[in-house]
Amino acid sequence: MVPSGTALPLELRSAVASDISQVEDAVRAALREPLVIDGRELLPRGTEIVGSVIAAERAGRIKGRARVALRFASLRHDGEVYRLETEPIERLAEATKGEDATRVGVGAGAGAAIGALLGGGKGAAKGALIGAAAGTGAVMATRGKDVRLEPGEPIDARLTAPLKLLVR
Repeated sequence: MVPSGTALPLELRSAVASDISQVEDAVRAALREPLVIDGRELLPRGTEIVGSVIAAERAGRIKGRARVALRFASLRHDGEVYRLETEPIERLAEATKGEDATRVGVGAGAGAAIGALLGGGKGAAKGALIGAAAGTGAVMATRGKDVRLEPGEPIDARLTAPLKLLVR
């Protein structure tokens, strides 16, 4: 028996992404190394583990970061399929607030420079406002970064219930 709380070192065999994956899509992985309990190898490296996507959300245009979550539910060993329960594995996209602020700032700076050339101090102020508005528009039209988990990526799944195996 494999106790609850045991970490399963996995390598993804399926791609999972916040912009293309759907809830209930199958996710395949394999053990990166043998699972050894009390000095005894219970599962060899390469044992297939299968689960599904439990959440997939694209990033919003202004706020809201992309997220993807998955959970594993079974494994195949010696021709048998065993049910297992793992904690959800969740990945959240990087925040883009710094990039968004840069876009607005660059727009404001460019607008101020053009306005100053065309209309002096008052032109610079008006140009800065127009440039900031253009930068804000660019931010609003652009989605944040998506989350992508590629085949071969290492992940760890943790059992939330004991796993009973028939060991031959």
